[in-house]
Amino acid sequence: MADRLISLIVSTYNRPDALERVLAGCVMQYDPSYEIIVADDGSKAETQAVIERIAETTPIRIQHVWHPDEGFRLAAIRNKGIAEARGDYLIFLDGDCVPQHDFVLQHRLLAQTGSIVTGSRILLDEALTREVIEQKIALPNQKSLFWLKQRMAGKANKIAPLFIKLPDSDWRRLKRFKWRGIKGCNMSAWRRDLEQVNGFDESFVGWGHEDADLVVRLANCGIHRKLGAYATEIFHLWHREQARDQESSNYERVHARLSDGSVRAERGLAELST
Repeated sequence: MADRLISLIVSTYNRPDALERVLAGCVMQYDPSYEIIVADDGSKAETQAVIERIAETTPIRIQHVWHPDEGFRLAAIRNKGIAEARGDYLIFLDGDCVPQHDFVLQHRLLAQTGSIVTGSRILLDEALTREVIEQKIALPNQKSLFWLKQRMAGKANKIAPLFIKLPDSDWRRLKRFKWRGIKGCNMSAWRRDLEQVNGFDESFVGWGHEDADLVVRLANCGIHRKLGAYATEIFHLWHREQARDQESSNYERVHARLSDGSVRAERGLAELST
């Protein structure tokens, strides 16, 4: 795994100011072997301009995949990102989540046959998010005093994982499925495992739980979850909540798959070319 190419798939939708901060962090990784795929769920031209501007500053391969805006289709654009990626190991990151400099490296260190890694996030409030975007603050470069001030002011929900990095260990391996803590905005898996379950399920409608569905289907075929806490934390910029009209039905579908042992997505990677 040491020298294998890792594909960092960053999903985004019409938030170019946040994406600029995210990509600025993505191109400053300590890891020596990775590429960036921006999976764009139908953004306008401003997003492409940001991607092109960042791409000009780095030798890291940055590829932009896009489809027309037809509503919330995160599963579909992530699948297109997977298809475009060249790496054997894939990391999923949202376009409003700024990575630390060791983000890719930590996911590489936690990568293990038969496992998917789910990380956690440090939530920033609206005021700090506005400062970060307007002043172009490089969050991964900030020192202890900066973060202590943000925590004391209530602008960040936690900071301990910035100072405490824990190695891989048995406590990270979950023996059975656990819903809590699944974050599609910070997750990594082997390409071969994603192909085995046919990727994300594009038949899920609207916001919610397509990431948990993937984790369930992987678990159903023996690919179990590892915790990335205190290793892979990201800075999650504030945003208004997505409409959650379909959350209940999506939740029920995931529970059904947990019970019936479903493995393959109804409409996923295999259907991309059809």
